[in-house]
Amino acid sequence: MHELAIDVERVARRYGRRWALADVTFQVAPATVMMVAGRNGAGKSTLFRVLATAIRPDYGKARVAGFDVLREREDVRRHTALLSHYNYLYDSLTARENLAVVADHLRTGRDRVLPLLDQVGLAARADDAVSTFSAGMRKRLSFARVLLQDPRVVLLDEPYGALDPAGFDLVDSVIAELKRNGATVLMATHQWERGAALADVALVLEGGKVAWMGPAGEVMGHEVRA
Repeated sequence: MHELAIDVERVARRYGRRWALADVTFQVAPATVMMVAGRNGAGKSTLFRVLATAIRPDYGKARVAGFDVLREREDVRRHTALLSHYNYLYDSLTARENLAVVADHLRTGRDRVLPLLDQVGLAARADDAVSTFSAGMRKRLSFARVLLQDPRVVLLDEPYGALDPAGFDLVDSVIAELKRNGATVLMATHQWERGAALADVALVLEGGKVAWMGPAGEVMGHEVRA
């Protein structure tokens, strides 16, 4: 039996008196694309932050890429990439310099920086400061950073946000490439039809709980209206 890419058991997370996640349990096999759906406030971003070790669960346990999110946080982070609402880019640096910083941190060569900028449509702006970039361009640069990491697990929180139609196609191609390379992708999105077309399985959250999980092609019948 192959090791699971993600194994979540009864995870709960509270903010004050409100439970953002409550008794969440699911498993994801390697090289799987899973769509995570639900209305605003359903717990999608909180779930991703727990899996990325950005926050700790109050209860339950989870393993990502084979590592425990509480006891082996650095191992989880080494094998996981999170694309969140916060882009964590250095505004004063150029696009090329932003990726070079990541390459140096990962102790990998900088030779991939320009090809990745070209892949996300930013080669012509490689030497421009990120402070001059639009929200869509920042999202593209964030995708280049994810690809530079060569992660085993990728968490994409609203990847289509701020992008134009060409950007939507870029997201689709990046997700397909990640899966081909053996990565497991979790994608939280309000783009139900597009996400369902890309994903293998889907998970629907309601009020911090798992409302439904099954084949992605069947998720439309379980849509929760915002």
